[in-house]
Amino acid sequence: MLSNDILTIEEVAKYLRVSERTVYEWAQKGEIPAGKIGTAWRFKKTEIERWVNERLPEDQRSPAALPASRLISPDRVLFLEYPAKRDVLVAMAENLAACPQVKNRQELIMEILKRDELMSTAIGRGIAIPHVRLSSVTDLVISVGISKTDIIDFQTLDDEPVRLVIMIAAAYNQHAYYLQTLSFYSSRLKDPQLRRSLLEAPDPLRAYRLLAGIS
Repeated sequence: MLSNDILTIEEVAKYLRVSERTVYEWAQKGEIPAGKIGTAWRFKKTEIERWVNERLPEDQRSPAALPASRLISPDRVLFLEYPAKRDVLVAMAENLAACPQVKNRQELIMEILKRDELMSTAIGRGIAIPHVRLSSVTDLVISVGISKTDIIDFQTLDDEPVRLVIMIAAAYNQHAYYLQTLSFYSSRLKDPQLRRSLLEAPDPLRAYRLLAGIS
């Protein structure tokens, strides 16, 4: 039985949504953090997560090019008071499932939960960005969660409890757009003033305007 912090090629491929052959070639070339146990490649969850977060801004075009005001809407902003990650993820997936772009509510909830079980989507600074691509989603949709209490069971790199959650669901063929959106929010939320303002926002409309850059 492998440790929860150690992944196989199959698990990394599933997390990154690439083929196992691609992960194997990256490992062989030293392009992804990996090590060998006997003849088998193994990967540390924390190192893979860090590798992904470091690469996203470099691999995509400028985050500023995204039309932020079109990615979110006030009705997709939730104020939450759940200390448990699962309750947060289910509530936000339910919110996204109300979008016409989401054709299978149960699949979305199940895949969001499975994704975070495989590897935490917390990126540090009190932020988590759970995300999936599914064939039952017809276009990219986003839900924003602002928690009034610490979400205590996300596995974070910096031990800071999660308070801001951006959930992204995209169509399976939207790989570039999906990664660009991940990069956009990873970059945007590095601003400590924006994070403070979101946590202090009095209503969803104000939070929407902050994230969309509307004064």
